[in-house]
Amino acid sequence: MSDQWILTTITFLPLVGAFGLFFFNKESKKAIAWYATAVAFLGMLVSFPLFWRYNPAGAPFQFENSLSWIPSIGVSYHVGVDGISILLILLTTVLGFLSVLSSWTAITERVKEYYAMMLILQTGMLGVFISLDFFLFYVFWEVMLVPMYFLIGVWGGPRKLYAAIKFFLYTLLGSVLMLLGILALYFYHGNITGNYTFDVVALMEMGRDSSPAWISLARWIFLAFFVGFAIKVPMFPFHTWLPDAHVEAPTAGSVILAGVLLKMGTYGFVRFSLPILPEATRHFLPYLLGLSVIGIIYGAMVAMVQKDWKKLVAYSSVSHLGFCTLGIFALNEVGLNGGILQMINHGISTGALFLIVGLIYERRHTRMISDFGGLSKQLPIYATFFLIMTLSSIGLPALNGFIGEFTILLGAWQIPTGFHINIPLTDKALVFGGQVWSVLAVLGIVLGAAYMLWLYQRTMFGKLDKPENQALKDLNFREILTLAPLVVLAFWIGLFPETFMRMLRPSVSRIVQQMSENAPRTARLQSAAGSTRTDSGDPSMSAKQPSPPEKTHE
Repeated sequence: MSDQWILTTITFLPLVGAFGLFFFNKESKKAIAWYATAVAFLGMLVSFPLFWRYNPAGAPFQFENSLSWIPSIGVSYHVGVDGISILLILLTTVLGFLSVLSSWTAITERVKEYYAMMLILQTGMLGVFISLDFFLFYVFWEVMLVPMYFLIGVWGGPRKLYAAIKFFLYTLLGSVLMLLGILALYFYHGNITGNYTFDVVALMEMGRDSSPAWISLARWIFLAFFVGFAIKVPMFPFHTWLPDAHVEAPTAGSVILAGVLLKMGTYGFVRFSLPILPEATRHFLPYLLGLSVIGIIYGAMVAMVQKDWKKLVAYSSVSHLGFCTLGIFALNEVGLNGGILQMINHGISTGALFLIVGLIYERRHTRMISDFGGLSKQLPIYATFFLIMTLSSIGLPALNGFIGEFTILLGAWQIPTGFHINIPLTDKALVFGGQVWSVLAVLGIVLGAAYMLWLYQRTMFGKLDKPENQALKDLNFREILTLAPLVVLAFWIGLFPETFMRMLRPSVSRIVQQMSENAPRTARLQSAAGSTRTDSGDPSMSAKQPSPPEKTHE
């Protein structure tokens, strides 16, 4: 638990616990469940010291440990975290424990293998958040795929093989492209410095390079990274694997998928794309913002027409993650803080919603919304938890969703005007400013409130007229224990967001400062020209009367 080794302990404890399962008889299902829950609980406990031992005013990356691994190609075991990573690690350990706890009655076949996959998956996810070496990061990134593939393919629903293969192929395609981007970055850095390394901190210095050769290559690397991360988020139009994976996965698999795995993509944008490829990020910014807003509205509209309870929650993730990427690509501190906090909020709210769907599915073995109605009369405790997390998901003040969406909209409003998209085969362009992105994003909030409240009304209110629903039992102690921590976190973030913002703010400030310092002078002049074009209304005036660089809004 020393500062040097605490991250390694947190990451590999679940893996060690998974090996311990080999000593259990596969018929001892209750003992296996108790053991796996204890391992996950211990993994959560050992991660908590990160919260109070982390110093926001300290070094950019803390709890660092760097050991030479494959020196011939510049690979090291380099781990460390900042405030962003720590919150995601805590989210992972909390949801990992609650997912294991929720599986006691949901999983009855191949129990030992199931819990082994859950614990191995936990190590893969944690490894992604602590890695400061691209090679190590990629190893953990790929390790995650295998256990999730088996969780969906073995313990999933009727179309589990289709969903598992689709998930694996989509993610593998993104991973291969991301690997090509990593290799291009590795060789370019080695050629110009003589130091061939996968160290993330060293490669972040590439953002300062403003040479034409690097700018051209950086845009291709950005596209490679973008596909890998956008598939994982998933951003529109790379989202089609998500509904199938969510619907067919077991409850715990859906919780981990929505709560943690989707955050790998947004984390990749924040950790790698923004600081290493700032010019390329600005170059593609209109398209990134456009895809984010499309995802917000499209996900909400498709969710509204779903007849399957679980699929509705799955499509809501597409919409909510669109808010996260909108905040990230606002490229200012307010938006970035909101986008990252909303990543945590989504993990809490949507993770709880998937647990809630799973609890009712265990009792009724159906997820069709039309099969329910009036459940609040029979399941008052269940209905209370469902109401709280519904309000959290739609962003009610005093709950976690509100502060995340509010800061994202503030950040989006501050996006500089002058971003334009040329219309093919014409000499005209569509100009978008921060106000436009914010107004469009608000539509997603309105639609989100509509589909979530309509879902609650159809399932919890009305007549309890179906005989199958009249004999349902309310939540037991274990099930209440599974949901209660998420309710506490929802109110904690909603009422006292500064507890978490103080950890994010220094890390986010450094990223924004890096992007500002690393912006080539040509990019600043282009930004100034774009502002002049918008103000004058005459594209021809932009070259004659550029705004002074010192007045541009970075």
